[in-house]
Amino acid sequence: MSIVSQKLRKEFFKNDEIRDKGLTTPEDVVRYDDIFYGEDHKWQILDVYRPKNSEGILPVIVSVHGGGWVYGDKERYQWYCMDLARRGFAVINFTYRLAPEYKFPSPIEDTNSVIKWILANADEYGFDKDHVFAVGDSAGAHCLCLYTSIITDPDYALNYSFKVPEDFSFKAIALNCGAYEIKIERKLSLTGMLMRDYLPGKGSKEEIELINCLNHINRNFPPVFVMTATGDFLKDQTMLIERKLAEKNVEYVYRIYESEDKELGHVFHCDIRSKDARICNDEECDFFKKYL
Repeated sequence: MSIVSQKLRKEFFKNDEIRDKGLTTPEDVVRYDDIFYGEDHKWQILDVYRPKNSEGILPVIVSVHGGGWVYGDKERYQWYCMDLARRGFAVINFTYRLAPEYKFPSPIEDTNSVIKWILANADEYGFDKDHVFAVGDSAGAHCLCLYTSIITDPDYALNYSFKVPEDFSFKAIALNCGAYEIKIERKLSLTGMLMRDYLPGKGSKEEIELINCLNHINRNFPPVFVMTATGDFLKDQTMLIERKLAEKNVEYVYRIYESEDKELGHVFHCDIRSKDARICNDEECDFFKKYL
């Protein structure tokens, strides 16, 4: 593992602990924890959250967490995902295999396994299989974008050994503060070090081409809510994908969030105590509800 990946894990964990300190499970949410969706019972595990007073089937939101491809799990995202559930959705919060322990495309394979699990367990947990949405932030947005390309482009899907469920598609997705165009200008750059940990070939030209989301967005994409913030260090990436979505005639909403009180930074929407996060998450869920 590179020094950069070690440092990211420590710093991200510290910041997440500070942000979420004191949060508890909301009284109006019921949770089903630690469900295995694959054979690896350390990494391939998920939670399901539903509004407590809901009955029958609910539309689904799948959350693909961020963390620079080397950090994160469902415990870090439980508060954000339960907050989404309160808006009328069944929310799937899952841990996926991380680099450098596991290489690309492990997170995308795991996302596909989660989708298969949802479809197979819809009756037990009350999932509306015809209305599955997804959110992803930072590296999770990158993974979600690539997985959506696999679903919507049969030629691109040939690059992967796994198969997506037949006739499955997301009704809409949200890409939050994401990384979409991966470039390695220097091997010792932050991105270069992360790609050395993430990619089997440590960032070959062919690999970078394969994981460049902008190259694989196509006209068959579902509607997209894409957002960033004025203080997001990946703001320029969101501007790039906005232009690509427009070029491909994909239906989308584009938001750059700002606050009167403070500068909003990267993945600000995960801080559920923040009124700015509530505004963003309300708007994303309202966007999804347009497609019910």
